[in-house]
Amino acid sequence: MTIEILVPDLPESVADATVATWHKKPGERVERDDVLVDIETDKVVLEVPAPEAGVLEEIFEEEGATVLSKQLLAKIKLGAVAGEPTKDSTEDTEASPDKRHKASLTEESNEALSPAVRRLLAEHNLSPSDVKGTGVGGRITREDVDAHLANAAKAAKAAPAAVAEPELPAAARTQKRVPMTRLRKTVANRLLEAKNSTAMLTTFNEVNMKPIMDLRAQYKDSFEKRHDTRLGFMSFYVKAVTEALKRYPEVNASIDGEDIVYHNYFDISMAVSTPRGLVTPVLKDCDTLSFAEIEKGIKELAIKGRDGKLTVDELIGGNFTITNGGVFGSLMSTPIINPPQAAILGMHKIQDRPMAVDGKVEILPMMYLALSYDHRLIDGRESVGFLVTIKELLEDPARLLLDV
Repeated sequence: MTIEILVPDLPESVADATVATWHKKPGERVERDDVLVDIETDKVVLEVPAPEAGVLEEIFEEEGATVLSKQLLAKIKLGAVAGEPTKDSTEDTEASPDKRHKASLTEESNEALSPAVRRLLAEHNLSPSDVKGTGVGGRITREDVDAHLANAAKAAKAAPAAVAEPELPAAARTQKRVPMTRLRKTVANRLLEAKNSTAMLTTFNEVNMKPIMDLRAQYKDSFEKRHDTRLGFMSFYVKAVTEALKRYPEVNASIDGEDIVYHNYFDISMAVSTPRGLVTPVLKDCDTLSFAEIEKGIKELAIKGRDGKLTVDELIGGNFTITNGGVFGSLMSTPIINPPQAAILGMHKIQDRPMAVDGKVEILPMMYLALSYDHRLIDGRESVGFLVTIKELLEDPARLLLDV
């Protein structure tokens, strides 16, 4: 008995998918719930498990093929053992008497050859089936072998000599061409769409990170002991952004045709770099989350992104995006808006710089902030005010508690 392996139901916003990786080969034993194949969509990678134990009998769609929902991918033979003859091999076994009969005929014809012909065939590593016989009953003669050798020599002489490829030096320049992954194509199209369909502008500011760094140093051990998670910078960023979005609702809005849609909730996308490409999972209802809940949520999304376990629900939506290029050492950048959102905040590397404080020069850990925004919806006053609000909240974290 065999069962069919089908493409799982694709999300409504996904028309088709691509067969990314087969983890099993035809004829290989599979156990129940073993992952057979990864199906890559524009947003997520779906794992297709084996519903029952058996042997993977046949694969219908190879890696790189485009498939639709409920399309046949493979078949599993239930109860079979790896290495067990398949249907085709059984048919071959049933047909084996004919093959044995043919083999016996070949042996008989070989015995009927003259000693001189057998010796000539052996010298040139030929079998009787290679030479066409013209003797009585199709028997091979010495002249037939000579004619076969002469024809082979003419064919070899007429064939163009193979051109030996020049040996490349050890440090030769090489290149490798690989197709774009489905996710990379989607990211490329969305970024190009953002550049072409928005009036994007970027404004900059800088923030003194010493107050937050001192606060973390003071409470990081007790925070981790109480909440079983580390106190990072991202929870401060998210809290500051959420408060700034409350004060500047235009930044928390989006354009839909000729309408402006104002959102009264605060779902923030986090740009996460994964082996498959850039994804932006969403941390929802950030205004209701504590620092610990934000840290745990970001960690969970990052792990899922790295392992390709993000669901479609975790990737859709989002009113505003935070991208932290500082973890890779970026000192300054101009982030690109994530449509249909109206703005994105770029955080960067924290670096000690000499700053003027009360007429004196001090070395402070400074970080540049970059806000890219859609000028069709957000004016300069709102964008600068939004960024200054984030700066003030980060430089004096007590404001986050006092709402000032």
